[in-house]
Order: sequence, then structure tokens, then C-alpha cells
Amino acid sequence: MDTEGTGVMTGMLITLEGIDGSGKSTLHASLKDQLADLDPLMTREPGATWVGDQVRRAIKEQTDPITEATLFVADHAAHLEKVVRPALTEGRLVISDRYSDSRYAYQSVTLQGIVPEPEKWLRAMHNGWTIIPDKTFLCVLPIDEALIRLKPDNEREHFEKRETLEKVQNNYLSYAKAEPSRFVIVDALLPQETVAKFVADAIRVEWEAGKKRKGRNK
Repeated sequence: MDTEGTGVMTGMLITLEGIDGSGKSTLHASLKDQLADLDPLMTREPGATWVGDQVRRAIKEQTDPITEATLFVADHAAHLEKVVRPALTEGRLVISDRYSDSRYAYQSVTLQGIVPEPEKWLRAMHNGWTIIPDKTFLCVLPIDEALIRLKPDNEREHFEKRETLEKVQNNYLSYAKAEPSRFVIVDALLPQETVAKFVADAIRVEWEAGKKRKGRNK
């Protein structure tokens, strides 16, 4: 477990990322069943704490981008404190549907023209206290396919517009290029069952390798 400003944790943090319509939430639900024998803690951002509920309210009410972004960061802090960090300290496998990379990818787009260098600003707010995932599975697909999977245009959230999704996916891909040892790119056009099996198998490999490393360090 790679941490910033935290104590020793023996668990493993896996995150699922991707643009809206990429199927990562469906994947998250499938992994709960496929990895049931590992008793993973299934969680998400936003929504795992009461702060996350306020984030969803802010999105629905189309709050200004700075308020929205800072609420996302507050939700992340509460999520770590109340859910993620305790589970990792207990040695559990944690699988989160969205995490800090979502913030960097999405809010750096919504904050363009509002704050200088929005991604740098966002990352600075996380430095020193966030927990870096052990592995991140990034679901990637053509924007046209993602839009087909989403609600009709007049029912979509502001994050779900073509221009935003294109920029967000490009952000994600740049993160994967910068951290190839952490990111695993997943072809989200494949059948859901195929994607779920691939990711579940990969998580098992990571989990077993992690247990072996802990054994050698005892």
C-alpha cells in the first residue's frame, strides 16, 4: 500500500475509473460477486459518506464549479477517514468505483478558465494526505459509444456532454501514460462478462502477490 502521510497499512486499494458510460459501475457490481471469497469492501466516490450525498445534491443543482470541486475533495477526505483507511488498516481489499483520479480528470475540465492550472490546484489539495491506489483499472471506449449508453441529451448531467467526456478521457489516458505500473487500460467495448473476468483475475493476481510480499517482510 502506497500512502502519503499515513501509517502502515496491510490492505490493498483498487480503483475503477473511466468516463460516464464506460461501464465501470456495472463492473464494480460484478466484482462484488466474482471476488466474494476475498470479502472485498466495495465503496465509491461520491456517495460513501454523508458528504458524498451533498456532492450529488450539488451536481443536481448545478452548483458553481469551485464549490462543486471542493465538495468532491471534502468527500474524498471523509471517505478516506471513515471507510478506506480503517479497512486498509484491517488488511482488507478495498475496491472503489471512482477515486481521486476522477477528480483530476473531471474537475480540471470544469474549472478551466476559472482557476489557473486547475489540475495542479486540485492535486495540491490532495498532497500529503491522500492514499495512492495500488492498481487502477481504466475503462476506455469511443465517446460515441459512451453517449449511446447514457440518458438522452436533455437528461444528462453537465459532466456527460461530448466535449467534456472527450477532454476527460484524454486526461485519464495521460495519467495512464505517466503511471503505467499503476494503471491497467480495459477495453470497455468487450462484453461485460469478459471485462469482469479480466479485471477480477488481475485483482486476484495483485492480491496474492501482495500477500507474498507481506510474508517476506515479516
